Formats: sequence, structure tokens, C-alpha cells
Amino acid sequence: MANLPVEVITEILSRLPVKSVLRLRSTCKWWRSLIDTTHFILFHLSKSHTTLILRHRSHLYTVDLQSLEKPLEITHPLMCYSNSIKVLGSCNGLICISNVADDIALWNPHLRKHRILPADRFNRPDSSLFAARVHGFGHDAASNDYKLVSITYFVDLHNRTFDSQVQLYTLKSDAWKNLPSMPYALCCARTMGVLVGGALHWVVTRKLEPDQPDLIVAFDLTRESFREVELPATVKGNFDMEVALLGGCLCLVENRGSGFDFWVMRVYGSSDSWEKLFTITQDHLHIGLPKLQSVRPLLIDGDRVLLEQNRSKLCWYNLSSGDVSFVKIPGIGNSIEGTVCAGSLLPPTLLNLRDESEMHELGHQKNRKKRYQC
Repeated sequence: MANLPVEVITEILSRLPVKSVLRLRSTCKWWRSLIDTTHFILFHLSKSHTTLILRHRSHLYTVDLQSLEKPLEITHPLMCYSNSIKVLGSCNGLICISNVADDIALWNPHLRKHRILPADRFNRPDSSLFAARVHGFGHDAASNDYKLVSITYFVDLHNRTFDSQVQLYTLKSDAWKNLPSMPYALCCARTMGVLVGGALHWVVTRKLEPDQPDLIVAFDLTRESFREVELPATVKGNFDMEVALLGGCLCLVENRGSGFDFWVMRVYGSSDSWEKLFTITQDHLHIGLPKLQSVRPLLIDGDRVLLEQNRSKLCWYNLSSGDVSFVKIPGIGNSIEGTVCAGSLLPPTLLNLRDESEMHELGHQKNRKKRYQC
């Protein structure tokens, strides 16, 4: 490839998985200079291969999406052998994880690089009990910054009131700041905010009442404020709900007791674009299996959807035939949680990125030589 233009070399390398790119990076200074530019990192990300990260207690595994076999355990920066860890979010190949001590790490598992975030601070109200904490992680395109939101939720059971403390961490500042409280009560079992359309999403309720309907709330990463997301017209929020990301769209999973309805918002922000994609019931899952308590979509591949059932099993659901095929992954226990992660060269700090203008300089360097030397 010695005589090829830089643009052509960039196109070729961008189609390689991270492991192959890193191998080339270590062979030659010119390769290293090219691969370390912001332009190449983002271009490679746009063509990235995705992998599945499976969590079992304090262990994390990567699984190839094509075969879903041979899980590879990966060493993460918050190893805690006696307690579980949590995945707080995934965006552009960066994963946020935390442990029982509330340590938080921003980590690129493909680069094996991480940074430990400063500890957040919250004040427990005297009259309230600590109920839950949720997080959400994503990229703010307007400021080109990565942000982590932490919502600590308090409830006063005697007076049936609640309060919350909201804090926001930004990668550029490497610091937390306080935001106005959220006027909703959290009611979702998942702690990870779902990133769609530059916002993080959770299922919440307005009041601590048994008949109070659920709704979806979004935290806008640019405006740093909350807003409500309209439900499908036929969904009233009277059943348990959960949100997910499916095929780049916001997905709503409604548990009606007799089965689960899966809705997708085809055009983000347009309530008219909600579409029921499919329904799955206990009958779809063969007799003898545990009761279907939760189903979460992980990804869509053609006419198949990969589902996580009861946080213990994975299965493919065929949209055309309605058939279900279970996935057996050897070497992992029966308590799993899946997260889709992009293969990325993005470092867990913005300070390591080289300026895009260096791409032009690399082109000049190469043009001054008929063949570059490694």
C-alpha cells in the first residue's frame, strides 16, 4: 500500500476490527501517526464492528455477534471478586462501569484503557430513605463532550413523598456539578439510561400511587434538562414498562401480564411514529421454562431480534415466522445481562486525541516520499 493515497489507506484500515488496527499501529511510526488522528478514530468508529458484552456478577465477557459462541472473559479496571458490578452505559465504544464501593470507571475494553472518575457527592435528606440510584452515559454532539448523569432517588414512605438529587459529570471538565432535582419517581428495574437522539431515557411515575400510570422521561444531554416522551396512543402506562434501544430507535417494552408488546419510535421525537413491532408470550417460549418476567431487546439483525429473557437466557426471535431459538453460551452462569458495545479506538480521555489537521501533514509527508520507511 506504499503508493496509495492517505485517503485510500484510511478507507481500507477503517474496515478492520480494532485488534487488527492496533497490530498495524505497533509496526511503524507512520501507521501510528495515522491511526492516532481524530479523523481516523471517528472514521473507524462510523464503520465499527459491534460486540456483545455479557455481565455475570463481577465478571465481563465479550461475545462475537456472528456466532454468539466462545465467550472471552475480559479484565476490567474494577475487579471485585465477591460482589457484582454494574454497567452504567455504553457509547461509541466507551463503557461506564461501577462497583459496590461506588467507584466509577470510564473504560474502552478494546484498547484496555480506562480512567477512574472523581467521586460524586449526594446529601441524604433527614426525613427520607435512600431508595435507588440510576445512571446514564452518552455523547453530547453539540459540545463534543461525553457526559454521565447520576440520579439519586429518595423516598419518604410515611408521607409517601419523594425527592431526587441529580448530578452531571462531563469528560472535558473531569468534574461533577449539581442540577435541579427530577420531579418524577423512578420505577424502572434497570439502572442504565437508554441513549437515543442525544437524550437518556428512563421509565418513571409522577406520584407514589398504585394506580398512577408510568411514563417515559428523557434527559437532554445538550440542554441538561428533563422532558417527557409521549407514549403510543394505545398505551396508557397502566402496565409495567421498560425502555431499550433497538435498531437505533427508542423501544418501549410493555408487560401486559399475558405477554410483552414491543414498540419502536421510528422517528425520534414524533409520537405518531410509534409502531408495534411484535408481541411475545409464554407460548413462544417452550413449556417447562420459568415464567416470563422480563424480556429486553438487545439488537436487531435482519428479521431477527436478540432478546434477553429473565436476565438469564438469550434467544433469537424471528419477526417473520415468530419462531424462537435459544442461544447457549458455554462457560457463563445463568445470571447474565447484555450490553452492545461498538469496537472503538476512542480513548477514555479527550486529551489523547490528535488534531485533525495532522491528517493533512501526514499526506504531505507521504507525498515527499515515493515509499515511506517503517
